[in-house]
Amino acid sequence: MLDTIRSFFAELTGATRQSDRFCEDDYRVAAAALLVHALTVDGKMSVVERSKLHDVLKQRFELDDAATEALIREATLIEGEAVDLYRFTSLLNRALDDEGRRRIIEMMWELAYADGRVNEFEDSLVWRAADLLGVSARERLRLRRQVAAETDVDPRAAARSRGAHR
Repeated sequence: MLDTIRSFFAELTGATRQSDRFCEDDYRVAAAALLVHALTVDGKMSVVERSKLHDVLKQRFELDDAATEALIREATLIEGEAVDLYRFTSLLNRALDDEGRRRIIEMMWELAYADGRVNEFEDSLVWRAADLLGVSARERLRLRRQVAAETDVDPRAAARSRGAHR
């Protein structure tokens, strides 16, 4: 665990270049698996969503294309074996501070809005993940509004049109 924390801080400061090999206890794998789950919660991942996943992971973790694809492959395998979100959120809680956990929720909203709308499954998943990560309802909704504004989508209109809870 100490190595994971050291690796995290080294990445933040740019002291090390990302490897294209990821171990199962790497917080980036847990984050990516949570994002893969978010994209497949409705049963399918569109080409647009897959592309957005690649872009978000590449940018947020400062990876090259090959490392990003390796991370997505590893995350997809891990996500397919998971029975719940706790496997991912517990590792993220240990590895990240409050700001890091908020960034995970922000990334989830970015992917939820990748196709221009958030369905009730995605909304519920982000709510559950935020709760498990200790991100308050107020902060979760603030992040949702922020991401919706950045993607030029009105989150209230989307919620009314599908009757989702908030």
